[in-house]
Amino acid sequence: MAEYNSAPLVSAAEQFAKLPGIGMKTAQRLAYYMLNQPVEDVEKFTSEILKARKSVHCCKICQNFTDTDECSICGDFRRDKKTICVVEAPKDVSALERAGGFNGVYHVLHGLLSPMENIGPNDIRIAELMKRLSGDVNEVIMATNPTVEGETTASYISRMIKPLGIKVTRLAYGLPAGSSLEYADDVTLQRAIENRNEL
Repeated sequence: MAEYNSAPLVSAAEQFAKLPGIGMKTAQRLAYYMLNQPVEDVEKFTSEILKARKSVHCCKICQNFTDTDECSICGDFRRDKKTICVVEAPKDVSALERAGGFNGVYHVLHGLLSPMENIGPNDIRIAELMKRLSGDVNEVIMATNPTVEGETTASYISRMIKPLGIKVTRLAYGLPAGSSLEYADDVTLQRAIENRNEL
């Protein structure tokens, strides 16, 4: 930000810029917006964020975010506890729940294996997943993103689970509904062909 802005305004913008997907211009707009709000509204805003940060922690079973010992999904007796869907982050649980159609439970890794960033198996929640597999589990669905890190993580965990006799599956990837072949990238088209279904 330019030198003519006050130091607290610059500092506020710098804090907003630390958020993912927020560049400096957006951060400046957010800082200006907050400074135009009544003090009570800004205090409520910051209070709610602080309250969430202090009260939300990981579920003791699936590692998803919750404000109780067990998240609402793990505590729901109607969910199929024999099918575990493994995801990278809590936001992925929200996305799958929004989509509907899955009645099992989840396990959140809180990251992916990445040798380039020195993130190994002990840095994500693989050990917690393996403990869960000593119970009555029929299938583990690997739902990590189709990136190099996501594929590496899925492959690594799959190799650990296979000797236990538990079925390990991977989310199918391919063309999104309503899309056109001409606009799809090569990897997406390749996955669509590999994951084709019989009609």
